[in-house]
Amino acid sequence: MDLASVNEELAEIDGQIGDILRALQNGFQKLDKIKDANRRSRQLEELTDKMRDCKRLIKDFERVSKDEAGRTDPDTAKMLHDRKQSMIKELNSYVALKKQYASENKRIDLFDGPSVEDGYGEENVLLASNMTNQQLMDQGNQLMDETDQAIARSKQTVQETINVGTETAAALKAQAEQMSRVVNELDSIHFSIKKASKLVKEIGRQVATDRCIMAMLFLIVAGVIAVIIVKIVNPHNKDIPNIPGLAPPVSRRLLR
Repeated sequence: MDLASVNEELAEIDGQIGDILRALQNGFQKLDKIKDANRRSRQLEELTDKMRDCKRLIKDFERVSKDEAGRTDPDTAKMLHDRKQSMIKELNSYVALKKQYASENKRIDLFDGPSVEDGYGEENVLLASNMTNQQLMDQGNQLMDETDQAIARSKQTVQETINVGTETAAALKAQAEQMSRVVNELDSIHFSIKKASKLVKEIGRQVATDRCIMAMLFLIVAGVIAVIIVKIVNPHNKDIPNIPGLAPPVSRRLLR
């Protein structure tokens, strides 16, 4: 049965899975011809990525087929299930192959040592065999000197790092002390501002009290002056009592 007649999305996913499975088959066939361990590792990584993509597509196929199962007949649903199982079985076979090649590649890395294709391992053996004992000792001393120099450079780097850390810690401590002084000064300023504000309020209340007293004194003096003026101008006014300490007005007689 053509999957396109069932669901176009299923048919598209099935085509993508088929392409990846064919690529996996060709990749593992090429892997048998590769002898270099590094190239085999890279090839295995590429095949692992393809298997990961294939697994994701199979999950998409399963999801769409479950949605489609409720709208199709039992035969079609069984066909979709069998197709999914077939893809899973084929993918699992490639996963097993990948594990086998990976274990073989690890054994090559452990026991074969450096790659002989570049000739480095054989060249080192030939050089060592052609050297005299004195040359070997000189070479060993040179390597020890280089190692000592590398250790000395590492110690110097560590000491410089320690010095930088000490200076940084001292700078941080100085900044912390400075911040503490600033905080104390701010607290002192805040206390002074509160004290000054309280003093200003007290002065304001005192000034207000003094103004009230001055106003009352002014009214009293003004009243006394007004009474005196009225008494002088109209001495016979009985409504205004005599002011204590002020002599009564002198009666004037007209000369005839």
